[in-house]
Amino acid sequence: MTSFLTLDSLSLSTPDGTPLFRGLTLSLGRERVGLVGRNGCGKSTLLRAIVGEVAITSGSIHLPGRAGMLQQSLDETLDLAGALGLTEALACLDRLERGEGSVEDAAEADWTLPTRIEQALADTGLQNVPLNTSIAPLSGGERMRVALARQLLDAPDLLLLDEPTNNLDTDGRKAVMNLIRTWPGGLLIASHDRDLLERVDRIVELSPIDTVIFSGGWSAFAEAREAAREAAESDFARASDAHKRTRQNAQLARECQDKRDKAGRVTRARSDAPKMLLDKRQERAEASRGKGSILAARQLSEVQDGLNAARARVEILTPITMDLPKCGLPSGRRLIDFRGVAMAFGDRRLFGPLDFQLTGPERVAVAGPNGSGKSTFLRLVTGALAPTAGTATRLIENFALLDQHVSLLGAGETILDNMHRLNPGLSDNVAHAALARFGFRNRDALQVTGTLSGGEQLRAGLACAFARPAPPELLILDEPTNHLELRAVEALETALSAYDGAVLVVSHDTAFLKAIGVTRTLALPD
Repeated sequence: MTSFLTLDSLSLSTPDGTPLFRGLTLSLGRERVGLVGRNGCGKSTLLRAIVGEVAITSGSIHLPGRAGMLQQSLDETLDLAGALGLTEALACLDRLERGEGSVEDAAEADWTLPTRIEQALADTGLQNVPLNTSIAPLSGGERMRVALARQLLDAPDLLLLDEPTNNLDTDGRKAVMNLIRTWPGGLLIASHDRDLLERVDRIVELSPIDTVIFSGGWSAFAEAREAAREAAESDFARASDAHKRTRQNAQLARECQDKRDKAGRVTRARSDAPKMLLDKRQERAEASRGKGSILAARQLSEVQDGLNAARARVEILTPITMDLPKCGLPSGRRLIDFRGVAMAFGDRRLFGPLDFQLTGPERVAVAGPNGSGKSTFLRLVTGALAPTAGTATRLIENFALLDQHVSLLGAGETILDNMHRLNPGLSDNVAHAALARFGFRNRDALQVTGTLSGGEQLRAGLACAFARPAPPELLILDEPTNHLELRAVEALETALSAYDGAVLVVSHDTAFLKAIGVTRTLALPD
């Protein structure tokens, strides 16, 4: 198989020298490879290193062909032709067609371009978008499709994708999945999207202590990862026992030596043997004690190293926990009542008229294409907006909203400061206990929120929201999995599955919606 990329013992670090991962060796050909790992493990940094934007710490990167990186953002001053990188190429063809082209134009002209553009736009669902359309008003999903179309036109040997399904509606996700299915070259994809990861041939998991390369898709990988976690816990238990036994043996050896030394001092005091002989015996005893201490210290150091390594492995593999307190929501209680609700901004109509009721601990997903007004609908539910027409009634005040950026948290405040600001009157002990239920123990609570990963911010937001004396009866979530690593997504699924309140969620993650038990979907009417 032709290799489009070879990584040999590659190691990468952060700008301050903190190791991200070490010793990655990988050869990638005409296949699909997924990159997974906790936020901050180096997935995006690896992609940037491959295209030469980041210096490597050690090892080597060999890229015999062309690599392309899917753009995460587009210049809003461009039109579609400019975003596709085709402005000059199309101008060249236009000059020739008008009979105004130069010899250079004739040499550079690509007469296959119009056909290839038509095909690329059709493949990405943009066939009805004129090339002079401005990028600025396009939705996030439409912009992602533009970025996909550009890569189809450029056709690099190796395509690098960094969280390609984030912020995409159903049609946008389908376009990404179709690209992955039909791409003729190599694909290296950093993603937490389990539907996408089911479609890869191999998965590479990055971490500071180990790099795992697994043949197969997400389901098989997750099963193997769980087996590895159980093995790591067994290794940690054995290392803990060995550490305890070594400490006990060292203590016993010291006590025995102390008894021998004491007996020697008594014998010396009572003996009438020559002083030179007694001194020689004492020297041998001291030498024996010294050798024993050195041996014990070396043994203890070795088992401590083994214990530290086993603990680090368990910490990497152990799932994050989130514990949502019970709210006791009755099954028949009406929470939301929308009657004939419509929403518009100026001349732009989003949706409506809409009738919607939420009763008891229902799990409802809000669906619709990018730009259809899903986030606006959630703001109507919270009372942050008033409808253009109809009545939007929320019959409870005890709710919590967490958007994908967890904006209820102050980025410059510590987690503990946020807890006190959002829950005035909590003592430090109660605040720390509430944070501990979400994995923030002791000094972890003093971390500045802006330095946390997406998963950590979500945990902190949930901890603050559920620290109230009466836990929220309605949890409103706007794309909660967008910036989460897979372990955080799984932890959130487990917590929400056990939650006894109502959930109203905007998400395109079908695996997540299934896992939390969504009972119905609200499709916003246009």
